[in-house]
Amino acid sequence: MSANTIIDQAPLGALIRYTDGSPKPPARFTKKLAAWERSNGVGRLVKKEPLRPFPTWTAPASFTLHEGNFSSEGVILVTIMRSHSADSQLNFEVVEEPKVGQVRVLLDFGGSTELLHLAASVTAAGLWIAKEGYRNARLEIVGDDCGDGAGGARIAA
Repeated sequence: MSANTIIDQAPLGALIRYTDGSPKPPARFTKKLAAWERSNGVGRLVKKEPLRPFPTWTAPASFTLHEGNFSSEGVILVTIMRSHSADSQLNFEVVEEPKVGQVRVLLDFGGSTELLHLAASVTAAGLWIAKEGYRNARLEIVGDDCGDGAGGARIAA
């Protein structure tokens, strides 16, 4: 599916696979493998941005995937996020949607919503918020009608 389809239909928290369709090179070709990995991967959908007009240009609609963290001794040192614009030539696939009953921890800012964490329960989400210290986060329980990413029961954090 296209990047536009992901923006329009995939819910926040979904696992998204993207590919350029090329075969994975052997590990011994480290530079070719690194280039291939930039166009082929999996990430959790954490943010969707609509078309954004600015005075001198217009930013296309886009979405951001959280691909992972690098940590040491329990401390996250680097977070890998990758954004894709609506006009991306890559192919995308929803690998997994959030399960009914899971809880999205969301933060609203700048006119958009970002997924901070996908928890198994309201209790787990509350513990995560207390540990991480997000005061303005809100919780949203994933429901059956959440296919577009906009549904779900909202609860106070």
